[in-house]
Amino acid sequence: MKNGHNTGIKVLVSVLIVAGVSAAVCDYKFYGAFVDSFFAFTVFSFVILYLRVCPKWSTALTICCLGVVFAAMEFGILHYPAKPMVWVSLFGLSAFTALPMHGLWAAGEKRKTLFLAFFPVLPFVVLGFFMPFVLSWVSNVHPKTLDLYLLSFDYSLRVPFPFLFGQVFARSLFLGFTGWAFYMALPIPIAVVYAGHLVKSREKASEAITAFLIVGPIAMFFYYFFPAAGPHNLFGAGFPFHVFPMAAAPKLLLEPVATAGLRNAMPSVHLACALLAWWYSRKLSLAERAIAFLFLAYTVFAVLGTGEHWFVDLVAACPFCIFLRGLCMPGDVASPRRLEAVGVGLGGTLAWLALLRFAPKFFWISPIIPWVLIAGTVGLTIVQNRKLYAASKVPVAVGAAVGGVAMREGMGSPSSAG
Repeated sequence: MKNGHNTGIKVLVSVLIVAGVSAAVCDYKFYGAFVDSFFAFTVFSFVILYLRVCPKWSTALTICCLGVVFAAMEFGILHYPAKPMVWVSLFGLSAFTALPMHGLWAAGEKRKTLFLAFFPVLPFVVLGFFMPFVLSWVSNVHPKTLDLYLLSFDYSLRVPFPFLFGQVFARSLFLGFTGWAFYMALPIPIAVVYAGHLVKSREKASEAITAFLIVGPIAMFFYYFFPAAGPHNLFGAGFPFHVFPMAAAPKLLLEPVATAGLRNAMPSVHLACALLAWWYSRKLSLAERAIAFLFLAYTVFAVLGTGEHWFVDLVAACPFCIFLRGLCMPGDVASPRRLEAVGVGLGGTLAWLALLRFAPKFFWISPIIPWVLIAGTVGLTIVQNRKLYAASKVPVAVGAAVGGVAMREGMGSPSSAG
């Protein structure tokens, strides 16, 4: 009787899952989200997760069959435009549907693994759907941005990096397309790294997914207090071929300016996520490490080539990542290593924002100053990251100091600065 009752509940929940996703597929209000490239890749990440934790031909067949059914509903019955990103979204939704249903009917460790592949990642879909609304709110609150201050810093390096990379990407169809693809497909390395750890070490998977989940919401605070939209939005159609003259940069009147676009440039969350994915990919397979490194390397160029970020946005993302790693590090909340990472990471990020906003002319004293600060920031990031990795491997016994109680500090995801 009990088994029959449980079966009835499972059938009901399965029907509700299929009905809910089908209703979303048929609702034109969701079509705008399906067209959005970043949201499409976010949903598609469930395909990677499902295939990684359940690598069977039946899994792939299930995803394909459900994807075809959803496509038939969307395009054949409702006659919605069959845009490429919608196809990506629909096959992602097929895995999004099948994964929790599989977990519902599985048992033991298999069920737990399938649920861990679904529920911790579910907030990404929610964030991906609502983030544009939140960023639009920030844009409404801050109709003017501080992009001129970031332009001033980039030019204090005596190299107009955004324009140079923008021109390279604009002149190459291949680089332009791949740059856009890597920029939008950021959820892919996140899914690869999380799924890889999920089948090897759930503790490391938990640390990684926590960092990936909080990076966007925490960055929103920085976006609010330092709104910037990137060179593409500042210069519009003039970017990247109408290069701002280097000679005019030192005399530039720095003030907030009305700028189009979302205020999501400083610090670069794209680089932060790619860097975290690379750090957390340590101890995974060579293929998974290669994917994480490819996205990290290409993201550095893509965020500049697409004109979505200034060069200094990438620099500020480095201590920001250390701050996040410190927050997500397992173990004692008040451990010295965690406090050091959080303090150095947050302090470094805030220091960059303060210098850029209140002392922009300081960088123009000599080109050595900004380059030294960049080198120091990157170097400090590497050192702190290696300390966190070392702390994750070595238990720290403090029993003698605290009444004979032995404690272990840090069992988190190993990392390296590459």
